Amino acid sequence: MTAGVGVPICVECGTRRNPCRCRFVGPTIGFLAFAAAAVVEWPVGALVYIFKHMKGRRIMGHPARVGSKVSRAVPI
Repeated sequence: MTAGVGVPICVECGTRRNPCRCRFVGPTIGFLAFAAAAVVEWPVGALVYIFKHMKGRRIMGHPARVGSKVSRAVPI
């Protein structure tokens, strides 16, 4: 048997942004945007952190801001 690799599905219930009060497209796309940004920015941030601590911390924290902005932008 082979194990299939699936796309992570994130669900946020209890929101008032749509009639069904559940969101799954926005949080899922937000997570994928976070993961893509983290793959690139965390190694770069770690390298920059060696020389400029605050700049490296900002770079390594950027994927969290990207993911939340994308998640909030999609209402469903």
